[in-house]
Amino acid sequence: MDYWTISLSIVIGAVGIYYLFKEFNYFKRHNIIHMPPVPIFGSMLPLVLRRLSIAEFAENLYYFNPDAKYIGLYAATQPIIFIRDPELIKETFIKNFDNFPNRIGFGYINDPLFSKNLFSLQGQKWKDVRTMLSPAFTTSKMKTMFTLMLECAVDFAKYLSEISTDKNDMDMKDAYTKYANDVIATCAFGIKINSLRDPTNDFYVFGKEATNFQGFLSSIKFFLFGNFPKLVKILGLKFIRDDVGNFFRNVIKSTIDTRDTENITRPDMIQLMMDIRGKREAEKELTIEEMTAQAFVFFLAGFETTSTAMSFITQVILDKPDVQAKLRQEIDNVLENSNGEVTYEAINHLEYLDAVISEILRLYPPIAVLERLCEKDYELPPALPNKKPLTLKKGQVVWAPVYSIQHDEKYFDDPEEFRPERFLGNNTYHNSPYYAPFGLGPRMCIANRFALLEIKVLLFHLLARCELKPCTKTVLPIKFSKAVVMAVKGGFWLNVQRRHDIHPTIRSTTLKNDVTNI
Repeated sequence: MDYWTISLSIVIGAVGIYYLFKEFNYFKRHNIIHMPPVPIFGSMLPLVLRRLSIAEFAENLYYFNPDAKYIGLYAATQPIIFIRDPELIKETFIKNFDNFPNRIGFGYINDPLFSKNLFSLQGQKWKDVRTMLSPAFTTSKMKTMFTLMLECAVDFAKYLSEISTDKNDMDMKDAYTKYANDVIATCAFGIKINSLRDPTNDFYVFGKEATNFQGFLSSIKFFLFGNFPKLVKILGLKFIRDDVGNFFRNVIKSTIDTRDTENITRPDMIQLMMDIRGKREAEKELTIEEMTAQAFVFFLAGFETTSTAMSFITQVILDKPDVQAKLRQEIDNVLENSNGEVTYEAINHLEYLDAVISEILRLYPPIAVLERLCEKDYELPPALPNKKPLTLKKGQVVWAPVYSIQHDEKYFDDPEEFRPERFLGNNTYHNSPYYAPFGLGPRMCIANRFALLEIKVLLFHLLARCELKPCTKTVLPIKFSKAVVMAVKGGFWLNVQRRHDIHPTIRSTTLKNDVTNI
């Protein structure tokens, strides 16, 4: 080894040690209680090595010091403020949104599908795209998409109610991803498919590949892409395969070309983005790549989080026949009173179903932790009595623990108990920082109403036709798997049986505008 190689190695090593020492002393310098870091991984090692589930990891942080308003942790060398106090979360995420308007999101991934979508966009670009997409989720648009959802939900429920007894033990997460895939395909991409009957269709196959966030490799991917973006770029690593990304790009481009050529219009997200072309300032126009990114993130969120939410719902009510009976009675009453003509309004006035969904989203929120990025100086109050305030600087990250707050007995009586009655006739939780399954403030999920409607329509038709029971593969009580997303050990297995007392108004489905005859 020559002189220059040795010298360069010493310099690189010295700079590296200095950098790690400097970064890992942030909380010591500011006298902030924090989770002790380890080199390279910071506080994230248990998550990266899959020693803890994302919920367990969040709980460890939340109870690290129960008296503190916030604590510190490190994601690799990045100091992060973990805010425990709901009122302080409200101050940062809602009241002082101008100080915390952005999230890192997927901006660190060197792929426009991830970096240019609404979830990752920042500043004025985020505002412009959010404003542009918001009309897709108005009541009138939701009624139109309700009709499209119904086709998927009826197909799904009929398929399960007619399945043979030797095949009616199933992993519902797998089944729900197929339903979610079909809903997104028709409502966002304008493509009609039935993934239960044709599970090898490209849309489902590539979608499943794009949303596979479980396993050790996924943990490593998230860690590397999130904390060492320059290294990832140098190594030329990809978050998803090129053929997966190209599939979605080609779908969008060919759909737009076909509609332009044949003058076709359809009530979906692509049409909304097409219709505003030429009506905005040049710098606010969306390119094909940006349009693809918006449709892709809609797919990404809906495919994984919505199917997971539906899986938790049916798993929780699986061993609660009284809850299922009450839900079926509420559904049958609607069928009886409407003579089988179930409208958008009727679906949204199922009070007990709504309470059950709200309670399970409290117990098992799709996202365990929320994230925001500080854009200008902001002073946090002291974390503990007799301590000093902390001034956050531009670029610093704050986290809010949705899962842990929604399981804290300070804010919910018997928080580990399934009690949907707490949401009956009570909107207090929905307007508080204690309940945030879809996020908080202006950057909360833009499609939360869409997701809830998708879940309600599916459960309505499923429970109108089927009973759900445990099977030999069912794992109860629910136990989390060691993953970076909300997942369970052993899957969401259950037994689906056709109801022996199906309401007589159920018949072949026909659609008339926004009304379903069943």
